[in-house]
Amino acid sequence: MAVQGAFTLFCLYAGYRFHSYFLWMTDKTDTFTPKPPSVEAFLPISALMAAKRFFMTGQWDTVHPAGLTIFFAILLTALLFRKGFCGYICPVGFLSALLERLGQRTGLTRTMPNLPHPAAVLLRGPKYLLLAAFLYFILIGMPLREIEAFLASPYNLVADAKMLAFFTSPSRTSLIVLAALAAFSLVLRNAWCRFLCPYGALLGLLALASPVAVSRDAGRCISCRRCTRACPSGISVDSRRRMDTPECIGCAACAEACPVPDCLSLRAFGLRLPVWSVALGSAGVLFALYLWAVSTGHWVSDIPPAMLRRLHIMQFGG
Repeated sequence: MAVQGAFTLFCLYAGYRFHSYFLWMTDKTDTFTPKPPSVEAFLPISALMAAKRFFMTGQWDTVHPAGLTIFFAILLTALLFRKGFCGYICPVGFLSALLERLGQRTGLTRTMPNLPHPAAVLLRGPKYLLLAAFLYFILIGMPLREIEAFLASPYNLVADAKMLAFFTSPSRTSLIVLAALAAFSLVLRNAWCRFLCPYGALLGLLALASPVAVSRDAGRCISCRRCTRACPSGISVDSRRRMDTPECIGCAACAEACPVPDCLSLRAFGLRLPVWSVALGSAGVLFALYLWAVSTGHWVSDIPPAMLRRLHIMQFGG
């Protein structure tokens, strides 16, 4: 959790800087704070629309360019290093892990490592249904002109500020939903990531093409099932030869829990990899895409701050 915790602290710092930027944008302070572009990572719907336009026109999003860069980087991590983003970077996953630990200490959490197939399909269904809805309405249902109209709309121009307002001034409904999700994560291990997150569902499908996976040597296995109990995704590791399921986040917790040397190992193209490879690789992909974006002008929006400030004052008041 150390790597994920570090990324979560970075997100909190970026959120603090963005709040300072928002205060200037809404004329509540005279001190200008530059917007941290990394907050655009929390706008995946806008990024998905921008990605569609990019593949149709070759135009990079100029409103939230960092959001599109991060979106592509996260997709690339899934293709190369399974769901390493979920296991080592995502701050929501970190919070979910903290709730799991709290649930374990209070005796509320149920690990549910071996879900019967019908129950697994039923519980995992919502995240795939949400993903299918987003993909259908954006990739199929919205023509290019509607995509471009949304990306240039005042709503999208201040979408990151609306996201901030969701957390700083949540409605009663939002608080009820967040409390319900927290309670769900207290009772069921890693509940949000396993059963509800459409972003994770997309990464899981892309991860099917990843060459990296945990492999089990059945000849060495002593059927102690420590691997299955350790898996945060509820995979029956002891009954599979290769963890190439969309649910695997590549954390290698199963391999670390195994008492038999070389029974479980992280591998790619038949070669054994250190257990930290997924974490390093995922972070490396994000950093490499960040460097590319900064050096090529695909990180900071070129929309004049004065124009954005007028829009923010119109939307949120001054």
